[in-house]
Amino acid sequence: MAFLFRAHASRKASRLFFRRVVYMPTDLDPFRTLLSRIILVAMLFCFLTGVLWLDRHGLKDQIDGEISFSDVVYFTMVTVTTVGYGDIVPVTTRARLIDAFVVTPVRIFLWVIFLGTAYQLAFRQFTEVFRMAKLQRSLDQHVVICGFGHTGYSTVKELLAKGTNPDHILVIDPGEERVRVAGELGVVALRGDATQEGILKYGAFLNEAKAVIIAAGRDDTNALILLTVRNLNSRCRVIVSAKEEENVKLFRQGGAQTIISPATYGGYMLAAAVDQHFLVDYLEDFLTAGGKVHIEERTADQQDVGKSARDLRPDLLLRVYRQGTILSHWEFEKSHTLELGDVMLLFKPVSEDAASS
Repeated sequence: MAFLFRAHASRKASRLFFRRVVYMPTDLDPFRTLLSRIILVAMLFCFLTGVLWLDRHGLKDQIDGEISFSDVVYFTMVTVTTVGYGDIVPVTTRARLIDAFVVTPVRIFLWVIFLGTAYQLAFRQFTEVFRMAKLQRSLDQHVVICGFGHTGYSTVKELLAKGTNPDHILVIDPGEERVRVAGELGVVALRGDATQEGILKYGAFLNEAKAVIIAAGRDDTNALILLTVRNLNSRCRVIVSAKEEENVKLFRQGGAQTIISPATYGGYMLAAAVDQHFLVDYLEDFLTAGGKVHIEERTADQQDVGKSARDLRPDLLLRVYRQGTILSHWEFEKSHTLELGDVMLLFKPVSEDAASS
């Protein structure tokens, strides 16, 4: 029974993977593929020509009885691409064995190459275009995640835990294994290079994106992706992961609204844990969807205008952001009321059902 369950789960993940994963080769990929296969075919022709030239005495030309080098080249081309015309034939046992066990397998292998090339350059391209068109119709106000390493994986897991629709999460990564894992999580996974404008514009549909999270693993790659994103969409929110603290200001100058430095924040947490035993647990608690602490960011609307901090209870007002000014809880409670457009950070009680789940 356990085996059947695992097999069923594997088939389900496989179907989900093929439904969610889209391969976006670069513009050079088809040409590289075609060139590599042309070189392979040429090498096979040269190999067979050499073998048949060494055994040319086992061949017979029905027209003039002489076998020249051009005859061997002609015989190789004709025999490999067709079944031959009968003008040049093997007459010795060794020549016939070479034709049966060397030439014929090469002929079959070449046909496999030709069919595979036709599939990859024609049918697969058509299939991907169809899938991308279908995907475009379903994507709107989605989150694009560039890079699916440890940071990207944790980001996707947390977005899903917070209730984000998997259809509105799109992952871009050049690694096939990482794309497969992303597809198994149920999100849309795109195999490609996020530094390329075509991938972001036509693959990730950046014009309709709500936010872009850049976590490619290298600051130089992140910077290039950031510049490409800002060139395509100047409105969407961009969050960048910075390896080096010195690059934070560069990312900000490049147009990123939020820059997260995992190493720096990790250092803060480690230092805090020296004298404060429970602070780290508390911070981790309110950052994750499954924690017992919930902080919400909300913009004040017309119904909130004129309210004080006490009027918002049972929610606890932590901070107010007003036109570039930060008002702490104590400052706001002392002499301020809410105005239209204020951004509030609210400490919200978590229901027992939500906490237990």
